[in-house]
Amino acid sequence: MISPETKSLLAFEGGTPEITETPSELTGRWGEADRLLVEAALRQDSLFYWQGPQTKLLVERFQKHYPLKHVMPCSSGTAALHIAVAAAGIKPGDEVIVPPITDMGSVIGILFQLGVPVFADVEPHTYNLDPVDVRRKVTSKTRAILTVHLAGNACRVEELRVLADELGLVLIEDCAQAWGSLAQGRPVGTIGHIGCFSFNDFKHLSCGDGGIVASSDPTFGPKLQGFGDKGYNRVTSSKSPSILATNYRITELQSAVAAAQLERIGMIARRRNKLGSRLGELLKDMPGIHPHEVTADTFCTYWFYLLRFDEAVMNCDRARFVKALQAEGADAHEGYLASPLYKYDVFRNHSFFAGEWPLRTSGMTDMNYRDVCCPNAEAVLQTCIFVKLHEQMDDEYIEGLGRAFRKVAAHFVK
Repeated sequence: MISPETKSLLAFEGGTPEITETPSELTGRWGEADRLLVEAALRQDSLFYWQGPQTKLLVERFQKHYPLKHVMPCSSGTAALHIAVAAAGIKPGDEVIVPPITDMGSVIGILFQLGVPVFADVEPHTYNLDPVDVRRKVTSKTRAILTVHLAGNACRVEELRVLADELGLVLIEDCAQAWGSLAQGRPVGTIGHIGCFSFNDFKHLSCGDGGIVASSDPTFGPKLQGFGDKGYNRVTSSKSPSILATNYRITELQSAVAAAQLERIGMIARRRNKLGSRLGELLKDMPGIHPHEVTADTFCTYWFYLLRFDEAVMNCDRARFVKALQAEGADAHEGYLASPLYKYDVFRNHSFFAGEWPLRTSGMTDMNYRDVCCPNAEAVLQTCIFVKLHEQMDDEYIEGLGRAFRKVAAHFVK
């Protein structure tokens, strides 16, 4: 029998781990429904997206959850964002306000349209764009706001839409990590002018790589298809483009898998919300731990769970705390991104095009990313702990996570 004294010891000091079973990996994501649609596609004479039955089905199923008029399936979430930026009319030198905690895919389209990403700070515990700082960053060159619903946690998108409308800006939503998320009861991606989604292999729904960009806006919506398909107009069969656009077309095989995946969105969203919300409850009021903040009017679908560690009240640093958690059986890791985007070499060196940035050398912008600082974003990345979470984890594992955090926090608190 294990004595109470031994049980209270941390696992990496000889105690008993709080989590005795390794959390399950996310497996079996593609099943019979996916296989049947792929086989149907392979019986077709063409795998081209336009008027293809699988792509039509994908659009129909997407619109059941996101009732947007104009829908352009494409090759990736990054492609969706580039299409959105192009459709928004971003010109050389135009500024687009973005958060600094996101994937490069959020800003690649801006740079390729010769726009200027302007980084606004995030809120300290939702990790999403702070509308107050967004307003501070608006200049006469600002044309759009590109907001990210990080980790499935809806940002203050209603406020950003009001701000965008007030200032005549385009609001683009990056929903790559937020399938099924709601803001004030409305699906994310339907509140801004343009919504962008990803079917990347690591997202809630996946077809390996793929994306969707959609809008009901009468100005931007009709432009999405052309900007994803070399400027061609498939409705009129015109191949005399009036715009410069790239080829971001999806294939029927991608569409088949993505369409099947969309039938699971409700189950995945509800399960992740349940698990993440329960973990937040377990971490509440724990010394040295700041849970992932989700507002009461938000339905978060937790692509992962991100919390912050307060070293000031602990007798250890973040690395040792995480090591202790891992010994207890928690799938937790130190940090998320290594740094905010503006500290990446490509930004610090302004080396976007063959080692140069023509906008800066030509005097069309005076942006110097070496001078950029978003204090909240930097503090978040220096103090955060990343906890893996997915729909196949069981309730007992989440309860074990809560016990592990409480045990480790109690051990190290001053």
